Amino acid sequence: MAELQEVQITEEKPLLPGQTPEAAKTHSVETPYGSVTFTVYGTPKPKRPAILTYHDVGLNYKSCFQPLFQFEDMQEIIQNFVRVHVDAPGMEEGAPVFPLGYQYPSLDQLADMIPCVLQYLNFSTIIGVGVGAGAYILARYALNHPDTVEGLVLINIDPNAKGWMDWAAHKLTGLTSSIPEMILGHLFSQEELSGNSELIQKYRNIITHAPNLDNIEFRRDLNFERGGDITLRCPVMLVVGDQAPHEDAVVECNSKLDPTQTSFLKMADSGGQPQLTQPGKLTEAFKYFLQGMGYMASSCMTRLSRSRTASLTSAASVDGNRSRSRTLSQSSESGTLSSGPPGHTMEVSC
Repeated sequence: MAELQEVQITEEKPLLPGQTPEAAKTHSVETPYGSVTFTVYGTPKPKRPAILTYHDVGLNYKSCFQPLFQFEDMQEIIQNFVRVHVDAPGMEEGAPVFPLGYQYPSLDQLADMIPCVLQYLNFSTIIGVGVGAGAYILARYALNHPDTVEGLVLINIDPNAKGWMDWAAHKLTGLTSSIPEMILGHLFSQEELSGNSELIQKYRNIITHAPNLDNIEFRRDLNFERGGDITLRCPVMLVVGDQAPHEDAVVECNSKLDPTQTSFLKMADSGGQPQLTQPGKLTEAFKYFLQGMGYMASSCMTRLSRSRTASLTSAASVDGNRSRSRTLSQSSESGTLSSGPPGHTMEVSC
């Protein structure tokens, strides 16, 4: 960690009544695999982990997470945690184009950069929030450093290398006519792309103008084994849209993780990027996830729940041996969120 740069900025974003702008500090730190940039919001809270995010391919932390963390009901969460947004090398705003012949780090090497970030910040534990490639990176980090990860929210995770190797093969053989369109196909469902909504147009423009997209991402399988040695030891919430490109991969991942530690949230009407299209529902699920970990126990219900009817129903009769397992689902009409004592499911109409 030789080279270190720091610049303080103030994020321009819509503010809630009575709010003051939240200061952000952006840092760059050298790692064994090159420089990595990350942005810190807030100050560390005693006996609480940092929330650390990692974005998906073709995006940076702002384009991937800003709608979620700027959502009104999310403000209660971020007031209770310092958060760190990591940008993959070359994806930060204003990043220079890589020189010819530059060898981009593998996803596993990107995971190995995270200890340098935490060491610089002197943070001991995190709750990771990752999307797509970022979810893989955080899962790999958690396998390598389980004592530093208190929980994971993994959106659109694909634990298998096949999809990424196919992407590399397409790029090597020239079978794709447009890398941005290929990335859009990774991020969004075919229905969303066909509709060509304002959201799709916005992200097509973002990705088209993003630097350093022609780097091949190689990775290995995560090789999760339910009941085996290779598994995530912390609470995990898996999230996917009901027609997302990675729906099958996330379902498969869920089948391989410890059911007493894993929640599965399948969101209807959310497309390929639920943190962009359904930030309210995802915020609610995230709050319940944190409460299940013992944080924000006195938190009030979010706006979604306050305006709807909530009831507790026992899930122990469904499977007595898995009373602590949690399955979450949401749709535009009804949803299921884990909360409260083990063996119970909270039904929330929304």
